[in-house]
Formats: sequence, structure tokens, C-alpha cells
Amino acid sequence: MPEVEFYTATSFIDKHQHQITAVVTVVLAIVLAEIVDRTLARRGRKVQETFSLSPVADTRLRLVRRLVFATILVLGVGFALIQFPSVKRVATGVLASSAVLGLVVGFAARQTLANGVAGILLAIAQPIRIGDLVTVEGETGEVEDVRLTYTYIRLDDGRRLIVPNERLASSPIENHTVVDPRVQVEVSVWLPPGADVESALGLLEDQEDVKTSVAESDKEGIRLTATTWAEHPRERGAVAARLRRAWLRRLREHGLSSIEAP
Repeated sequence: MPEVEFYTATSFIDKHQHQITAVVTVVLAIVLAEIVDRTLARRGRKVQETFSLSPVADTRLRLVRRLVFATILVLGVGFALIQFPSVKRVATGVLASSAVLGLVVGFAARQTLANGVAGILLAIAQPIRIGDLVTVEGETGEVEDVRLTYTYIRLDDGRRLIVPNERLASSPIENHTVVDPRVQVEVSVWLPPGADVESALGLLEDQEDVKTSVAESDKEGIRLTATTWAEHPRERGAVAARLRRAWLRRLREHGLSSIEAP
């Protein structure tokens, strides 16, 4: 009986040798890709802790990780497919007409290829980086991740705007932090007509880096604005709320407004 079982196992392996080899090749490619990706990620974290990676370096490191991961998987699938004689013969014939293959593949996957090339260009040229505050097609948010084909932007209300890289590479992008990581924050308050504007503007004179001005005036009231800076895009909401609350409280204390501070 053991001899029969051994013969059956051997016969099964011989009969399905190509399938088994292909599966093992794909599994090894996935494992290798995961190991390399985690190694690069771990190395990146160590460098971040030691030298504090800049947004430029962080963006490029993420792209390199994904390119290496995708390359290993593609090679693994390719090696797995050539285990089958029929596929190998077809591949040999196709390679003989590589120009036709290039046209067919390029036409079928033109959008994906365009997004991939655009992702590489974005990582090299760096018009946007991880952590930048940008405005794209009327939506403003923080760049959360730049992937090979798509870029993820976290909007103020928590939603994610997922933009194809080709669109980013071919459309105007307003980057608020590409030169200075700080973000300007502006808040507004309204005063009734005839209110003491000068006194209202002077209430924030003791606040560092705060500038006040009259934004507009009409028959319904006067709108005043105060601008300051947030050190990071994620802090702009909290900075704006604190500045608005402080201004409204002081206006009420001086009898210049009846609006309660939030």
C-alpha cells in the first residue's frame, strides 16, 4: 500500500508538474515582494526616526516601494506562465512581433500606463508631496498618499479625494505649502453698522502673528478678518477656532458684539 500511495503521488506530481511549479513561483514572488516591501518600510521608519525624512524623500520612498513590489509580482507571474509549453510557444511568437504587441498592449492599457507614468513624474518633479495642503478641482485637503496610479487627498470633512495621477500631472494644482510648510488661517467676524471698528481691530493687537483688517462693509454690517499662521495643515481648523473664539469673547466683553463665542 505505501508503494501504491508513493506511485500515485509521484504520478500526480509528474502529471501536474507545470501547474505546481507555476503556483510555487507565484507564491514565492508574493512572499519575496512582501519581505522586500516590509524591509524597505522598516528601513524608512528608522531613517525617519534618526534624520526626520522630508516630504520629498517620503514621497519618493513610497513610490520606490510600490515599484519594487509591482516589479517582483510581474516577474513572478511571468516566470509562472512560461512553465506551460503552450504559453511559452505563444510568447515566443508574440515576441517575434513585439511591435504589434506594443501597440496592442499600449492601446488596451493606455489609461493605466498613463497614470503609472504620471505617478513616476509626480514623484520626481514633486509638485505635491506627502503632507502638502493642496487645492485640486475646487477641493482643498492634505495629500495623504501618492501611489503609482492614484493620489489620495484627505479633505477637511474627512472624505478622501482619489485623483488619477494623469489628471494631476496635466491639471493646475494649487499647493499652499510647497514653499512654506505653514498655512495661513483666516477668520471673520461681523459687527453691526456704526460699531467702533478701530477698537474691534485693536482687540487682537497682543496676539503674535495676527493681522486684522476690514474685509467689507454694507448696510447690514461690517465684516472684519484676522489672519494668522498654523504650523501644519492639520492644525488650521483648531487654530481658526481658537482665534475666532478669542475675538468674539473680547468683542462681547467690550460691548462691541452680542454674539456668544462658540
